[in-house]
Amino acid sequence: MWSINQDKHTPPKSPYWYACFRDEHSNRVRKSTKTTDRALAEEIAMKWAQLAKAGRDGRLTESRCRDVISEMYESVTGEPLNFQTTRVYLSEWVESKKNETSARTYLKYFQVIHEFLAHIGTKADRLLRELTSKEIRSWRDALKEKGFSAPTVNAAISILRMPFKVAHDLGYIDINPCAQGAVKLLADETAHVSKEIFTPEQIRALLDTAKGEWQGMILCGYTTGLRLQDCATMRWDAINFGDDTITVTPQKTRRTKKKNKTIRLPLHRLFAEWLLKQIHGIGKAPVFPSLVSQPDQLSTQFSRIMDRAGIRGRNMREATGKGRAQSSLSFHSLRHTFNAALANAGVDLALRQELVGHSSFEMNNLYAHPSMEAKRRAVALLPAIPKCDAPKSR
Repeated sequence: MWSINQDKHTPPKSPYWYACFRDEHSNRVRKSTKTTDRALAEEIAMKWAQLAKAGRDGRLTESRCRDVISEMYESVTGEPLNFQTTRVYLSEWVESKKNETSARTYLKYFQVIHEFLAHIGTKADRLLRELTSKEIRSWRDALKEKGFSAPTVNAAISILRMPFKVAHDLGYIDINPCAQGAVKLLADETAHVSKEIFTPEQIRALLDTAKGEWQGMILCGYTTGLRLQDCATMRWDAINFGDDTITVTPQKTRRTKKKNKTIRLPLHRLFAEWLLKQIHGIGKAPVFPSLVSQPDQLSTQFSRIMDRAGIRGRNMREATGKGRAQSSLSFHSLRHTFNAALANAGVDLALRQELVGHSSFEMNNLYAHPSMEAKRRAVALLPAIPKCDAPKSR
């Protein structure tokens, strides 16, 4: 049995209706419904009485409580109340990205989400709002213990932040457990280490060792300063042989909230000669069709080319667990080499920033290797590569 009544004081201490019923211990209780709507107050009182009776009878379950609360919420707002588990919510979020992102980005999201769910175990099947920053910091630290580098771990945390921000914005959770203040990113010990560059002789050795599309990739990186993925995903419609230019939108700008920045680069003679020997694709056909399909293997493949060419960089990070060793020389060093050559040739900072897409003096200064002697000389923008047989076409 249940009933409702109002405060009898004059004047009333509360404008709300009160529900009277027996609780799960058979004690008579009187609770405010927090509403002045009589019909809604009666429905709330009835539901509370039903739950209390189920408790007395030993039939009360968590799912039944959720159902009752959801029914009451929907009767008032007209919208269902979300009682999702962490697993259900994150799985649905990542599936929603399948048609909103590229296949490669979706697979990365999928990998991060499912590795996180595996880490938290049975907690994944609890309510989303029950997840705390402690579980996320535990996963972050576990990745570090496995040997992954700080940039790799931070990238995973950044991906995980996206669905939790959405959940908080939509009101599914009151506190975002993955917010920046709650989960700090790892410090990257190699972030401010001066970058090593390739010599012209080493570029020659790389070209002599590489085969097929990798020769073009090396020439692309050396003559444009583009990052590995920007070279690998280059399309034929980006190349204009009429005015010898390349037009690209670097992927790094596309991943940030900043407006996409398209840059127009000169098509260097060496890269142009290699391109002219290839079978030209149409429109968005990839310039490097066999490499664009294996993005996660490109860094390793280039490292093997360096090994075969007898090129070694400084060891900046030992391989630990699942983490790879980090050398001061990599494909990205072609970008440093490009920038360094421009600096040594006396090209001003503003133009260098425009060509390589750096947004700050500090970042550009880290990548450049200017010398006093270089500032007094005006030389070719890129050092000539020692002569050898022309790079073979694929």
